[in-house]
Amino acid sequence: MFIRNTWYVAGWDEEVPRDGFLARTILNTPVALWRDESGAVVAFEDMCPHRGAPLSRGRREGDKVRCLYHGLLFDRAGTCVEVPSQDTPVKACVRTFPVVERHRWIWIWPGDPAMADPALIPDTHWLDDPAWRSLSGYTHYQSNYLPICDNLLDLAHLPYVHPTTLGGSEDYARAPAKVERLERGLKVTRWALRTAPPPFLQKVRPFPGLVDRWNIYDFLIPGIFLMDSGIADTGTGAPEGNREGAAEFHGCQALTPETENSTHYFFAHPHNFAIDRPEVTKSIHDSVVEAFMEDRAMVTAQARNLELRPDFRMTAIRADAALSQFRWIVERALEVEAAPATKAAE
Repeated sequence: MFIRNTWYVAGWDEEVPRDGFLARTILNTPVALWRDESGAVVAFEDMCPHRGAPLSRGRREGDKVRCLYHGLLFDRAGTCVEVPSQDTPVKACVRTFPVVERHRWIWIWPGDPAMADPALIPDTHWLDDPAWRSLSGYTHYQSNYLPICDNLLDLAHLPYVHPTTLGGSEDYARAPAKVERLERGLKVTRWALRTAPPPFLQKVRPFPGLVDRWNIYDFLIPGIFLMDSGIADTGTGAPEGNREGAAEFHGCQALTPETENSTHYFFAHPHNFAIDRPEVTKSIHDSVVEAFMEDRAMVTAQARNLELRPDFRMTAIRADAALSQFRWIVERALEVEAAPATKAAE
């Protein structure tokens, strides 16, 4: 069901307190995130090995965590170092996960720890680059993560689902998208020339006439969406690479399955104009949040329909190319992970 040997976003840096825990379920696994005395993030399975009590209900004692059910104490590596009811600790360990804090996102590796290569974490430097501004966002879906991936892989839905926020005129949906294969995902490029500017931008950076609009994004497993997007006055050379006077964005979004039927959605929409005006950043963020609520309403309604009709077969259209290719990439990754287990069973 889930790709495990990959990095997932577990949360924003601000969510993990200096003293306390962030409890979050990731891939059907309860996880407790906390910071040691140096400030580094630690990720425990949120289950005491004694009776399965949540360690996130426990107590920090320096670089150790005490379960507040029967008092077992665990060090940073998850090893039990004290049992109050006996003289020697039990041979029990809490499962720990590789974790990396980078550019305001906390990444977790739920698979084989020996394969957790930080070099595989995609670049999201726009989240804390002083030349860009954004606010952190989070929403929760009662849906499997793959239909949300589908939604992000075909932005032709923008003028229909988001007509008053991220949308624009319906001619955007007719602009062809170029899909290219990457090592761990896809690159999708869409240009809409001589189109109407989207409403969310007109609030803070109005354009007097038609614009050229681009959305160029990498969509990587397990569900990382990194988009270079922007709007420029028509005829000023944006398609040829001239972005002078353009309004540019670099959206960062991450889908992390909670369970088979629920998903964590982390997002921000960094912009590189009016960065000294916090009201502009807030307006952009509010419009993005509104649009993502529109997405969530549509995708969860779709999920309910599909649950009622498990025999339903979707009709393919040309705009589904990226969706189909990404589903294939996911299936291939799942097959690769399953292969060693299948071989061992033989």
